Amino acid sequence: VKWSLSVPQKWKQLSRLQRMVVLFLLVVLMLFGLRSYVHVADEWAGTSCMILGRPEGCLRGGTAIWQRQERDGIIVRVTLVSVQKPQRHFRRGPPNLQIRAPEGDSQERRQDQAQKRAEVVGEAGWGAEAQRDGLRWRGAGTKPEQGPRHPLKNAEFSSWPFQQQALRIRAHRASQNARQKAVVDAFLHAWAGYRKFAWGHDELKPLTRSFSEWFGLGLTLIDALDTMWILGLKKEFQEARNWVSKKLRFRKDVDVNLFESTIRILGGLLSAFHLSGDVLFLNKAEDFGNRLMPAFRTPSKIPYSIVNIGTGAAHPPQWTSDSTVSEVTSIQLEFRELSRLTGDKTFQEAAEEVTRRVHGLHGKLDGLVPMFIDTNSGSFTQLGEFTLGAGADSYYEYLLKQWIQGGKKERQLLEDYLEAVDGIRKHLLARSEPRKLTFVGELNHGRFSAKMDHLVCFLPGTLALGAHHGLPAEHMELAQALMDTCYQMYRQMETGLSPEIAHFNLQRTKAVKDVQVKAADRHNLLRPETVESLFYLHRLTGDRKYQDWGWEILRSFNTYTRVPSGGYSSISNVQDPHHPQPRDKMESFFLGETLKYLYLLFSDDPDLLSLDTYVFNTEAHPLPIWAPS
Repeated sequence: VKWSLSVPQKWKQLSRLQRMVVLFLLVVLMLFGLRSYVHVADEWAGTSCMILGRPEGCLRGGTAIWQRQERDGIIVRVTLVSVQKPQRHFRRGPPNLQIRAPEGDSQERRQDQAQKRAEVVGEAGWGAEAQRDGLRWRGAGTKPEQGPRHPLKNAEFSSWPFQQQALRIRAHRASQNARQKAVVDAFLHAWAGYRKFAWGHDELKPLTRSFSEWFGLGLTLIDALDTMWILGLKKEFQEARNWVSKKLRFRKDVDVNLFESTIRILGGLLSAFHLSGDVLFLNKAEDFGNRLMPAFRTPSKIPYSIVNIGTGAAHPPQWTSDSTVSEVTSIQLEFRELSRLTGDKTFQEAAEEVTRRVHGLHGKLDGLVPMFIDTNSGSFTQLGEFTLGAGADSYYEYLLKQWIQGGKKERQLLEDYLEAVDGIRKHLLARSEPRKLTFVGELNHGRFSAKMDHLVCFLPGTLALGAHHGLPAEHMELAQALMDTCYQMYRQMETGLSPEIAHFNLQRTKAVKDVQVKAADRHNLLRPETVESLFYLHRLTGDRKYQDWGWEILRSFNTYTRVPSGGYSSISNVQDPHHPQPRDKMESFFLGETLKYLYLLFSDDPDLLSLDTYVFNTEAHPLPIWAPS
């Protein structure tokens, strides 16, 4: 008691300077104690996530990331480290966006500034990693397991297939064979033209050394991100990543096609995230996905094909109230994966509702669907017209691939796919003369047409993929027969390049070729479907003839479409090797799909992007299978 009473007396005896020093020291001690408490709390939060076997919980809040330590290229330790939580533009769910915000909109400016600060933090981490080992090429290690479906336990993380895939890609780059190096050379030539004449724009016009815009979102750059990663082009990937960080903004008054932007932009960002582990791409994907959601606000829940990502206004094309069936049924892989990564079910529920409604519609023919669907009524239109070409093609592809993506648990998807294959066999298959080529034609109100789009050449690969995952062996037999046909669509042309549309001869005569081409259909757009199927057939049969066929196609591309100043151009006449008539356009899918599939085709490693671990979207962007074996 005496001591406590003497404290005020002693305090009064101190000089003013001594009192200030004592108070300053007390404040310093309090601040130090508070900082220590926060640090301990963060450490405990990270430890709790590890103990409870819920690492994704740590990651979802943005307070921690996985940090790997490697020795001689082998992962020896995986730990959680604290990072700054990234700011987001908008809350989850369909946005109510305003484009061209007024100068006085301080809240919007603050959001932009917060986004930029978050991206700077991300770039700092990326740059430090690049300095450490020349850009560490991680696998899908940051958050591949995030989401409610398959949370990983701590002990599982180091053996997660995407981590092993990263090591395999790294080792594979060191042993590229001559044909793969030729693909890398083709990519670099195409990229040089894009970088020089169209940087940050949608598409390169290589002849006029300029660019064209579709959405104004750097379409070619985003489509090519995962291709650069797979090909081992570190410098190019880093430069493209920096553009995404600093220049890619979705807050702009522009209409985009729901389907095309989903498969190219959303799919490209998700794939880049999975391969690189860079959360920048996931943040961009979520922002973009939110901006696409107004397209689903229709009376029928069948989405409009056009949506403005700035204003949130969605509508059908000006000339019709219909969407094509392929447009509305080929967005599910991407939206489902976005929900799995973010934990926001809105994306998946909207996309899967479309699948459910299309499943129950009248107007199908043994599993075959008409080409158009009305967004108001939700019913098929133009009944009686059936094709596997433009307007319906990827509907069939995504039935199978959703079933694979979900771990082969969604029985209805499989049943619809199997019924459709039977319908193709029954109504659309025919054989040409004189080589007896099996092809897929079209049906118009009961009348068969021997017309086959190049787009249909996705089918051999899809059939082979299904057979690989346990579907009937006869699917593989049909895949091989159709693969021969798609190859002949190239082989029988004077340039060695396929036309956009072929008509097959049904008359028994040896005086003509099987593949006939009309003047309006003889252009080649650098499409990927045939080399896509060649990849699947080689990967799943081991037959090297498919590699040889792909090599012929690459050489034809180099001979007739390569532009000396940089880039490749689509051509107007595949039947005239002297005057192929370049069209002055390099589609984004040439880098995103065609060259990627050629590179994978020329690999003899069946575990490079294993078909038991990844499923490719219709733009060739690999996404993880949810329950890998």
